[in-house]
Amino acid sequence: MEENQKTSSEITEQKQETTENIAVVENQKTEEKVLPKTESSDKTESKVKSFKQNINRSIPPEEFNWDDLDKENDNFSKEKREELENIYKETLSTVRENEILQGKISSITNREVIINIGYKSEGIIGLSEFKYTPDLEIGANVEVFVESQEDKNGQLVLSHKKARALRSWDKVNNALDDNEIIKGFIKCRTKGGMIVDVFGIEAFLPGSQIDIRPIRDYDVYVGKTMEFKVVKINHEFKNVVVSHKALIEAELEEQRKEIISKLEKGQILEGIVKNITSYGVFIDLGGVDGLIHITDLSWGRVSHPEEVVELDQKLNVAILDFDDQKKRIALGLKQLTPHPWDKLDENLKVGDKVEGRVVVLADYGAFVEIAPGVEGLIHVSEMSWSQHLRSAQEFLKIGDNLDIQILSIDKEDRKMSFGMKQLKEDPWKTVDERYPINSKHKAKVRNFTNFGVFVEIEEGVDGLIHISDLSWTKKIKHPAEFTAIGEEINTVVLEIDSENRRLSLGHKQLEENPWDVFETIFKIDQIHEGTVANIFDKGAVITLPYGVEGFASPKHIVKEDGTTANIDEKLPFKVIEFSKAAKRIILSHSKVHEDVKRKAEELKRKKERISSEKQKGFKKQSSGEKTTFGDIADLIALKKAMENKK
Repeated sequence: MEENQKTSSEITEQKQETTENIAVVENQKTEEKVLPKTESSDKTESKVKSFKQNINRSIPPEEFNWDDLDKENDNFSKEKREELENIYKETLSTVRENEILQGKISSITNREVIINIGYKSEGIIGLSEFKYTPDLEIGANVEVFVESQEDKNGQLVLSHKKARALRSWDKVNNALDDNEIIKGFIKCRTKGGMIVDVFGIEAFLPGSQIDIRPIRDYDVYVGKTMEFKVVKINHEFKNVVVSHKALIEAELEEQRKEIISKLEKGQILEGIVKNITSYGVFIDLGGVDGLIHITDLSWGRVSHPEEVVELDQKLNVAILDFDDQKKRIALGLKQLTPHPWDKLDENLKVGDKVEGRVVVLADYGAFVEIAPGVEGLIHVSEMSWSQHLRSAQEFLKIGDNLDIQILSIDKEDRKMSFGMKQLKEDPWKTVDERYPINSKHKAKVRNFTNFGVFVEIEEGVDGLIHISDLSWTKKIKHPAEFTAIGEEINTVVLEIDSENRRLSLGHKQLEENPWDVFETIFKIDQIHEGTVANIFDKGAVITLPYGVEGFASPKHIVKEDGTTANIDEKLPFKVIEFSKAAKRIILSHSKVHEDVKRKAEELKRKKERISSEKQKGFKKQSSGEKTTFGDIADLIALKKAMENKK
């Protein structure tokens, strides 16, 4: 049996040798057609001849079957072949698709990386999948994901990128659960923070989590590899949030406890300006933060902390107060210098003239600083000699530099008051000389009251025009009907009260009193044409010639047909009362048509009586019944009135 097996194996080897040599011969024949003869070709030819001779000696040409070359001749039994196949399979790795395995880099080209995982073929992965693996070299072990055991070309398909992605989520979750410190590569900036590559996953690093100090330039961190802690994972949206600040805080926690345990009120420490806000400055004391409130930055007024400090500036600060539990520390900067009131000139006294700057404005006055931290109030009443109420904003604005006089000073309570008007001459001292009675002046309307108009002739010299002194002819209910605030008005001085700082002024007195003339024109019982200007419950205002106005009660504006007169209607009016002292004219329209009617009736009765007497033949008339020239004149006037009415 063994001999038979040996013979069959020898025959198989001989066949393989024969096939290879035949191929060599065929190739040689092809080369002979193309290439010229050389020394090497002679050697090849001799080898072929010797090979043919050996064939002729081993197998007779008539016994060799060339058709058996393409047939598979299994010289092993079925059991033996299965045994050999199992032994062969044990030498190969067991590979399943969608599995992550460790592979070894066997070769690296410009475009590809060849990976050996112990399978019957090697896998090829693009070099771009290893861009986040800086220590890539031949012989290094890497994780790969088996996508397919064999593609259409019989090639094992692997992926390093997918293996990283699958492994990364496991690593990230483990890092969060175990509070593990991991490394990440900062790829780029994004809104509100940075994008960090962690195990091949893009994680978000908020700007507030980069450092314990506020970061003003994120670009300096791009391209750096740093240590992080995973602080949050959103599995639904596959989001990962990392923090570098958490590492620093953990290290500083012990330092904080140690620093706070050693703090004492009044202690002076060195710190660095960490952040500036509108209400104060945060100082880094070497692991623990403190706050300098804006009021503790300077003894003087500070609008914004940036006026005093700047970021990253080193400062010495004093501990004002602290809270162990809440870890709050109140700091002060101005407390390191003496209070300005303690350095104030001892020779300053009431009445001294000083220079100051307006730092605060209010309606009631202005606060003026004469030295850093030393300020006082100028009340609005001390800004001008004027008596009428005004706002401080009309005189000053913040930042104004001015000369002032000290009115009061209290160094114990650190209070001071100033005045501005005291540096100017009081205008009321010479008011009699400059504004004598009956002198005429222009004034500016400052304010109204129900009884008159307050005007200002000059700064500090005010006067009042009573409502009755505005016009000779018009009935004014409120001064706003006559003038407006801010307008100029001509006045005449009627009365001076220097002691009480009062001037009585007039406007109508600039003209002659027209009532002297009106007295001769608007006599009682005379009829004048008038226009109804206004109607109200108590009567109507009637405009007469020369701009004068009269008054008619409701019963005196009833027309002949029984209706009431309307506004803007022109009618004849009879003067029934005139008062020069009260500047009053009382009129009546009803009296006009009533008088006409009454006289017409009287005339009618006279005619009837005359006619009756004639019929009775009476030729003689009594003296009381004589027709006089007066009666004739009245009849003529009555006739004209009736014709005018028609």
